[in-house]
Amino acid sequence: MFQEVSYFLIFGKPLIMYLGLLTLCVFLFTASIAILNKKGIRTIPFKWHPRMAIIAICCAVVHGALGVLVFF
Repeated sequence: MFQEVSYFLIFGKPLIMYLGLLTLCVFLFTASIAILNKKGIRTIPFKWHPRMAIIAICCAVVHGALGVLVFF
């Protein structure tokens, strides 16, 4: 069942690939919030950093779970 979900095709590519790209983008965005605030550029308030970190970790857990559960 998880194999069907993980490899569900969207525009010819599996869902797990898009989830991995989304996870990477969220992690990079989270890091950019901290870097920009450290340099004094406060376009995004620092209170969003922990929120985005939680979202990134959740995306990574789902991505990893789909990847591992394919083999079971």
